[in-house]
Amino acid sequence: MIAPSILGAAVFVVYPLVALFWYSVQDWRPLAGGPEFSGLDNYIRLLSDTTLRDSLIASGIFSVGLVALNMSIALVLAVLLNQKLAGTTVFRTIFFSPVVVSLVAWTLVWTFLLQNNGGINALFSLVGLEGPNWLKDTGWAMLSVIVVQVFKGVGLNMILLLAALQDVPEELVEASRIDGASRFRVFRSITMPLISPTLLLVSIVTVIGSLQVFAQIRIMTGGGPSNSTNVLANYLYQVAFEVKEFGYGSTVGVVMFVVVLGLTLVQWLARTKWVHNEN
Repeated sequence: MIAPSILGAAVFVVYPLVALFWYSVQDWRPLAGGPEFSGLDNYIRLLSDTTLRDSLIASGIFSVGLVALNMSIALVLAVLLNQKLAGTTVFRTIFFSPVVVSLVAWTLVWTFLLQNNGGINALFSLVGLEGPNWLKDTGWAMLSVIVVQVFKGVGLNMILLLAALQDVPEELVEASRIDGASRFRVFRSITMPLISPTLLLVSIVTVIGSLQVFAQIRIMTGGGPSNSTNVLANYLYQVAFEVKEFGYGSTVGVVMFVVVLGLTLVQWLARTKWVHNEN
């Protein structure tokens, strides 16, 4: 009964992962011939690759910014929409709708809006302000792609956290308020511990997604300006499919895999410190 799932995982997960490590020790330039075993040459090359260093920094900035904004906004929205007020269903739909919109279509629309003469700067001009060149200015490009991605994905985390909030026993909240606890104390001491397993899930998924971002960067900035948004996935694409160095591109892929795996393990091992009932 589980054979189809095992076969699918072997073909589409295990084999590509093994192949990635194998190709990372090959000198493979398809325009110059087949792969040749090169040992650790590609890994030694990583040590002097300044563009890889810039990509790691860009990925770190993007991941930290995205995770912080996404999770904080998602939690605030979930708390607000958990109130028994008229119209909350409409707002849930509005906030979740970007999740189901085509990623490419969403990114293209925002790319046009963020052009130097686009819709965002046109709005600023109406009140006498001059907006920056959002996607071409090194000081604004990273912030722009982070905010666009937050708007795209915050609805999914909001729904997950909202479901967790609705599972918090109402009698515990009522009992704490009868004992004189403030709303903040109730949220900190009762609500947060009870939704912490969902927060762990949301944080792991969001971190992994932030490190694997590609389409948005490729469409909006192409990694520029001056490599300020050239995250790991985009750099991998440049090396493997623009420069046509499949071997070194696979090595960059190994670096990306190790980074994602390492951060996921750190989050998972740290769960005993802050996730309820995980001690």
